[in-house]
Amino acid sequence: MAASLSIPVCFVRESGRDLLPAYQTEGASGMDLRADIEGELVIPSLGRALVPTGISVALPPGVEGQVRPRSGLAARHGVTCLNSPGTIDSDYRGEIRVILVNLGAEPFSVGRGDRIAQLVFTPVARATWREVETLDPTPRGEGGFGHTG
Repeated sequence: MAASLSIPVCFVRESGRDLLPAYQTEGASGMDLRADIEGELVIPSLGRALVPTGISVALPPGVEGQVRPRSGLAARHGVTCLNSPGTIDSDYRGEIRVILVNLGAEPFSVGRGDRIAQLVFTPVARATWREVETLDPTPRGEGGFGHTG
């Protein structure tokens, strides 16, 4: 069974109450974020836009909100999220906005209520540094990008 969170949410604009993010299926990991804009926003080919969602949240300490692309937008239109996954920290209280980029050949239109990204909640750990002289060896060692083929 999946963990359950109760997340406080505020609407930035009164008109956005019908745009609350929602899971589209019972097994979905992410809630779909919707565009809270007036009219239509056209993102040209190779252009980008910061799209408001109309909500702000108060995440509990130890929880991160991750803004991720929607696979359908990427596959059908070449539209994805820059800075992906985008992080919503537990101490951020501003409006959630999504940086969309159009990598497709045609302009892409975003309208009010369009599903533009996914929001996934995940636990986070805080780290402290412990200086050592050497690191434990592994079979990979210092092999970097593409070292396995």
